[in-house]
Amino acid sequence: MDVLDIARWQFGVTTVYHFLMVPLTIGLALLVAVMQTAWYRTGKPQYLKMTKFWGKLMLINFAMGVVTGIVQEFQFGMNWSAYSRFVGDVFGAPLAMEGLLAFFVESTFLGLWIFGWERLSKRVHLACIWAFSLATMASAYFILAANSWMQHPVGIEYVNGKPQLNSIWALLTNSTVLAAFPHTIAGCFAVAGTFLVGIAAWHLARKHRTSPSDDPDRKVWFASLRLGSWVGLVAFAAVALTGDLQSKLMFEQQPMKMAAAEALCHTEKPAGFSVFAYGDVQRADCESVKSITVPALLSFLANGDFSSEVKGIEQLVGEYKTRYGANYPVDPRLGELSGKPIDYVPNLPVTYWGFRLMIGFGAIAAMAAALALWLTRRGRVPRSRWFAPVALLSIATPFLANSFGWIFTEMGRQPFVVVPNPTGVDGVWMYTAQAVSAGVTVGEALFSLIALTTVYGVLAVVEVFLLRRFVRAGVEGVMPPDRTPDSDALAFAY
Repeated sequence: MDVLDIARWQFGVTTVYHFLMVPLTIGLALLVAVMQTAWYRTGKPQYLKMTKFWGKLMLINFAMGVVTGIVQEFQFGMNWSAYSRFVGDVFGAPLAMEGLLAFFVESTFLGLWIFGWERLSKRVHLACIWAFSLATMASAYFILAANSWMQHPVGIEYVNGKPQLNSIWALLTNSTVLAAFPHTIAGCFAVAGTFLVGIAAWHLARKHRTSPSDDPDRKVWFASLRLGSWVGLVAFAAVALTGDLQSKLMFEQQPMKMAAAEALCHTEKPAGFSVFAYGDVQRADCESVKSITVPALLSFLANGDFSSEVKGIEQLVGEYKTRYGANYPVDPRLGELSGKPIDYVPNLPVTYWGFRLMIGFGAIAAMAAALALWLTRRGRVPRSRWFAPVALLSIATPFLANSFGWIFTEMGRQPFVVVPNPTGVDGVWMYTAQAVSAGVTVGEALFSLIALTTVYGVLAVVEVFLLRRFVRAGVEGVMPPDRTPDSDALAFAY
């Protein structure tokens, strides 16, 4: 392995791990705000218990998300300094907005919410959790704006071999981020909804022999199960709709990613959607790949009609070589790739199966939410022994769908780290091979990869331990029986 491969593995491992925490925090934050609003308006103790229980799990997850997220920005200087110099004039604005505006609001109002149960009025305290939840979404927007610029550069001019931002408005209203943001947020609520369903179903099954009069918390778990089911089902519908919009943008902005997602070797008009492919998908020319397809469906997904032409990998490789060059620049910093032919085809097994695993796991989670709604209709409590284990296992499915979606998004744009905008400023793109730090040795990169992976493994054990501990403790773990609900001011301190 060379420095490029190790650096890619390191950023991939740390980013996928970090993004396990992000969607759960964003989704739970708003749901906890809704729960506290219900308590504020009705005064029913079940909503207060829901707020404190799910709020506790949100806080644990948020803390781990902060710890793991800090590493992401440090990596730009560690292994990707050439990339940082190239995009620095553009990325400075959205990353500063995320840090100084969104994250500052998050941390401030979350602190007020944690320690303000008795010290603030109920209305002000409620406003704090809403400010925190909305700030998490704003934070996501600024990060996605930066990532979307890498996928589709806009709002810049090319000066002395570097892009310089000349319109922050163009960057923040990039068509790519306007499509990616609702898709990502919908995915966050899918994660949170399924999380509620799995844990609430486990608690209901745990006490299924207890009569309602002997279990004062049954309403908490039943309401959580219903809320999670509705949120999950609506979220997955939103994921599908926004995903369709993203596929149409991908057809315009990154046609090679579209072709790789379908292992579409040759241009087709109309093009069928591949349900399952077999053959040697490792070959970049994909000549041996055979697909079971739905006729003309890919044309519809790409351009909104059933007769559009979708370019295949073979044709696109020729176009890319003509427009962007057939060989890497002769540059000692590129190492063995200096002057060598450029492979414009992304990793086909990863892009093809990543796209399908994203859809498949999302569909499983949606079915689990629909099943939970059906089994709890008209106030029924599920009695089947298989329901709780299935609901618990379903918690993993939206996490996996999110992870495979991001792997597909990032791997599908290779060999570019900054993808050229077909209608934008000429020369604004960067190959991943050009982006790594020139002064980092293989040993140094490998050491940081092993060290960070080990640390993240330890943090994973800590998070699972804490979540498991408070999930098993239930409502009693955040509202001790010897204290009244309103006086439990430090219930979240840890």
